[in-house]
Amino acid sequence: MTDAEHSPGFAAGLEIRREVMGDDFVERAFERARGTDSEQMQEFVTEHAWGAVWSRPGLDRRSRSLLNLGMLIALRAENELRGHVRGALRNGVTRTEIVESVIHCSAYCGAPAGLAAMRVVQEVLEAELGPLTGTE
Repeated sequence: MTDAEHSPGFAAGLEIRREVMGDDFVERAFERARGTDSEQMQEFVTEHAWGAVWSRPGLDRRSRSLLNLGMLIALRAENELRGHVRGALRNGVTRTEIVESVIHCSAYCGAPAGLAAMRVVQEVLEAELGPLTGTE
């Protein structure tokens, strides 16, 4: 689709998605899908998840990020979790809160889900914030 063919919901979703996930993440997602069957899925997610849901006024982005972490941990969606940990950091969720979210979810989703999530979280936190120094 061209920009002119996209709905206002897509435009709003693209803006929010870029702010939360980062321009590079969004560009890579669209580039991987361009010209494939997956292209329509990227457009759908941008318009509906990001444009229709993330733009609603009832929750702030920080709260939405925490919810996403919990759902992705429960679903064992480690590939999606990686990007949403970065998004949570952009939305003001602290390192400690992210780790506590994984621990909290482990009590409800099970240790295998929590351990798998923690491997991803650890990788992202160290890449984004550096190793834990004990002063956090």
